[in-house]
Amino acid sequence: MKLKKPGLIAQILIAIALGALIGNFMPAPVIRALNTFKGIFAQLVRFLVPLIIIGLVTPAIADTGRAAGRLLLATVGIAYVSTVFAGFFSFAVCKSLFPLYIGGGLAETAGAAASFPAYFKIAIPPLADIMTCLVFSFLVGLGITACKADDVMKVALQFRDIVIWAIAKFFVPLLPFYVMSVIADTAACGRLSAIAGSCVKLMVSCFAITLVLLLVQYVIAGVVARRNPLRALWNMLPAYLMGFGSCSSAATLPVTLRQTMKNGVSEDTANLVIPLCANIHMTGSMSNMVAYAIGLIVLAGEPVSLAAFTEYIFMISVIAVASPGVPGGVVLASATVAETTLGFSPERYAIMIAIYMALDGMGTACNLTGDGAIALVVDRISDKARASTSA
Repeated sequence: MKLKKPGLIAQILIAIALGALIGNFMPAPVIRALNTFKGIFAQLVRFLVPLIIIGLVTPAIADTGRAAGRLLLATVGIAYVSTVFAGFFSFAVCKSLFPLYIGGGLAETAGAAASFPAYFKIAIPPLADIMTCLVFSFLVGLGITACKADDVMKVALQFRDIVIWAIAKFFVPLLPFYVMSVIADTAACGRLSAIAGSCVKLMVSCFAITLVLLLVQYVIAGVVARRNPLRALWNMLPAYLMGFGSCSSAATLPVTLRQTMKNGVSEDTANLVIPLCANIHMTGSMSNMVAYAIGLIVLAGEPVSLAAFTEYIFMISVIAVASPGVPGGVVLASATVAETTLGFSPERYAIMIAIYMALDGMGTACNLTGDGAIALVVDRISDKARASTSA
């Protein structure tokens, strides 16, 4: 009987366990070999991130511009504001609370950490920096719409397919080994035991933040749409559980549509809002990205900067628009952003990837459950538009 290959999240969890064992029990040459792989893989990530942004953001911007109806623009605007709000909400909560119960484990062990240098290093410079790629993607995406450049759009879509293929065939299969190498080095240097408890606290805190975010979203939607917010949120529970278990907005789409219409949203509005928001409404992913970043900064005993996180949040909110279709796409595409805005090292960001991927379903569940709240608001806007037209 052929055994089924474990999913990516299971692979990440296995990698974390193996990394801890290797770091504690294997000799230095093994750790140095893993660090050699880790360094090369980190360079590949730096090289790939600009391509991810150009390949995924450009056609996403063009598609949004082509479908520029009033309700669609309202949906896009609400989704973007909601995503950015989630980032700043998470920042305010985490900056205030994390220093109270998350210790500076990385800072406490940094001086005593052993060193296991790589056998050799390879530099793979990226083709362009992140801001250049974002501006290029916006310019080309909007230009495709304005100039009706169908041939350029075909090239953009084909390039997107190439990027997704490269991620699926090369990056994702190697990701568990990268996580394992980082955890092994962390354990060998004596830092893993110092941060393990804090990482668990960090995950629990992020889960609580996503639940509060959903409650805020549905209270606002309930006021606008004149619905009971708690009942509306309860009706979305099947979609939440499905998203948490599947880690896929696409796989949960039928359930999300069904539960949204159960809240009284018209079929036309649900069919417009839910598929669109599955790609652009990233409140759960955003709040987790901010919380994990602050948690690691606090662990390192460093100050949390509002200016740095403001840039980080706005850049992530754009990158997140195009990343849901790629496994772990948001956290992968944000590697260089965290490096340039927050000063993260590849090793620190690898720990963030491990935490994020281990609980990827939590962010997905929050994202798509929040889509139902936006559908309530847009349905109310649609009702008012129809009423004014008939009058």
